[in-house]
Amino acid sequence: MKLRNMKRNSILFALSGMLLFLVGCKDKKPAPMVVKPLADSMIVIENVPDTTVYGVCGEGTSMHSLELVRAEGDTLYYQMNVEEDAHVRGGLMVGDRLAVVGSSRGDEGLVAQGVINLTTLLGKWSSIDRNFEIQDGGALLSDSKEPQVGEWKISNGQLVLRADTFSIYELGTDSLYLENKKGIYAYKRIR
Repeated sequence: MKLRNMKRNSILFALSGMLLFLVGCKDKKPAPMVVKPLADSMIVIENVPDTTVYGVCGEGTSMHSLELVRAEGDTLYYQMNVEEDAHVRGGLMVGDRLAVVGSSRGDEGLVAQGVINLTTLLGKWSSIDRNFEIQDGGALLSDSKEPQVGEWKISNGQLVLRADTFSIYELGTDSLYLENKKGIYAYKRIR
């Protein structure tokens, strides 16, 4: 009888320990990591939720305001102060797809801090040692010795190519400058 009680107590003790472990681990989320500044740009550290808003540049867009028509059917209006904090990469053309990082400033409403023209970003890019194509839908093709397929995305206003994160230093119709902690990389568009 005494041996059976000891076994039962041991089993109960083990089960209660496992239960405490499971309850203690439940709802434990990793703390969000910080975004560190680099010059005029930002480098994204993993585990930070993406705050980018996507849509199409609307007809009400002007030099200091952005009309963003989202796929959900609503329209957002952002103020842009080009001299201060709104970095527009790739221009603003009505109908182009955009990725916008902004914030709400009380009475001012939404303020765009970064705008990336995704329509301008799509295409084939080349440098001295690298060729790649950014395709619609997130596909990334590389024309190195052995063609590779990967993915690209925008996260918090940063361009993620496979596992590497870059700030878009400059984006034009024929040029792309990407920056990370190793430096700035220049690419020209291949037509």
